[in-house]
Amino acid sequence: MKIEIPALKIKQWLYNWDDVKYDKNRNRDKPEPYFYLFSISAKALKRLSGIYRRSAEDRKSAAEELGIQRKHDPERSNRIREFVKNGFPWSELPPAKREEILKNPGWLPTAIVVNILTENSIRRGKKVAEQDLIHIIDENKNIVKIILPDSFNLKNWKYKQLPPIEVIDGQHRLWAFEESDFSEDYELPVVAFYGLDIGWQAYLFYTINITPKKINRSLAYDLYPLLRNEEWLQKFEGALIYRETRAQELVDILFSHPKSPWYKWINMLGDTGGPKMVSQAAWIRSLIASYIRPYEGKRIKIGGLFGAPAGTDETVLPWGKEEQAALLIYIGNKLKDEIQRNNYPWISSLRTSEKLEEDKDPALYGKNTLLNQDQGIRVLLYITNDFLYMQNETLLLESVFSLQQEGDTHEIINKNLGEIKQHKKLTDFLDNLLKLIAQFDWRSYSAEGLTEEEKSKKAGYRGSGGYKVLRNDLLDSIYRNGPDNLQFIAKKIKTIIG
Repeated sequence: MKIEIPALKIKQWLYNWDDVKYDKNRNRDKPEPYFYLFSISAKALKRLSGIYRRSAEDRKSAAEELGIQRKHDPERSNRIREFVKNGFPWSELPPAKREEILKNPGWLPTAIVVNILTENSIRRGKKVAEQDLIHIIDENKNIVKIILPDSFNLKNWKYKQLPPIEVIDGQHRLWAFEESDFSEDYELPVVAFYGLDIGWQAYLFYTINITPKKINRSLAYDLYPLLRNEEWLQKFEGALIYRETRAQELVDILFSHPKSPWYKWINMLGDTGGPKMVSQAAWIRSLIASYIRPYEGKRIKIGGLFGAPAGTDETVLPWGKEEQAALLIYIGNKLKDEIQRNNYPWISSLRTSEKLEEDKDPALYGKNTLLNQDQGIRVLLYITNDFLYMQNETLLLESVFSLQQEGDTHEIINKNLGEIKQHKKLTDFLDNLLKLIAQFDWRSYSAEGLTEEEKSKKAGYRGSGGYKVLRNDLLDSIYRNGPDNLQFIAKKIKTIIG
């Protein structure tokens, strides 16, 4: 027997909206002039939207859900779960202070906002299977019937390819109903759009959560990665705030996380005394120019791994700041290991001319290595970003990290570092690339023992134009010494950046 849910059909459209720039190729196809309002069991909505507990093995399939609030914070869902069961203030109190008199109803009157996929909705080349589609049938001007999939009344129902519903806002509320002791008839109000393109979904999420300042912009760009490259936000402060704020957050983590090779080795306050370090401002500028940049190039574009769409589906990696920081820390540590285990002439020269603390190799931390100067950090970030961006799909970067994140920032980063090490495609690629980067002569113009020819060449790395020269020289070195796959990528990057 088919399950039918009565719903209100709400027309919300103004004639001047016809003048909005709609573009299917930018995920902003013209929407329907209606949305629908109904109630449904929280557990039923959870199943229809594919929100269930996932293990690390499920990461690849989870990536098919195309950037819709992908990251789950269990602590947040646990707070909602406790509120639903026992209300406020019980849910906010530690166990020792909870008393029966403090229990109250846990109402959730605010609607979950969803999108019902149609037979024409495509997500990463897939559609909702015909037997899993939800149909809408008009009853009269204002009432419709929402017809659930034929076999949905079976307890073991599971969608075949894609869930028929996407959650635009309210995913953590649904996660709260993970436990089996919730009543099947606990219902939630739902506002449902039909066939809404993902660009408009990102727009809705922004206007619901950011315009009223419910959550900070940086977190919103993690919950909804698609926002990072929306054209309408490029004209507004949102995207710029994301890039600047995220760069600052990443630098703070690189400075404060004990496993970071730059732990306590970034000049955060602009001090002029003490050992030489790259300044916080230089790190921020370099991250914005590399990993967090929108695009570079004219005809063929290459973007920032954390800030621009990549791959054939042109979607943004759903990584938050913890995943992003973990990748940078892994790269830095791998480069540090390669330098420490080798004695290339440039490394030997710097070790001979300068002595630092036992755990500080002069080739990485000394005053005469570019890797401890603005130019070197900028180019290291450029090169690692560009190679990873070009290989995003081949390396299956979507599936590196699990969706569920729990703990404080440093705990999550530690977990993410472990996940990177388990992702052999990524680690093998980075290991080969960083071996080549470590072979490059990173001595600066002021280093001792340079020939006049070497000194003249390194003089070209100074100033704002030096970034490009150093970047091209490193690409040339990778092309000369690297295996075929890295040679091919290096040549392609040089062609793009000109």
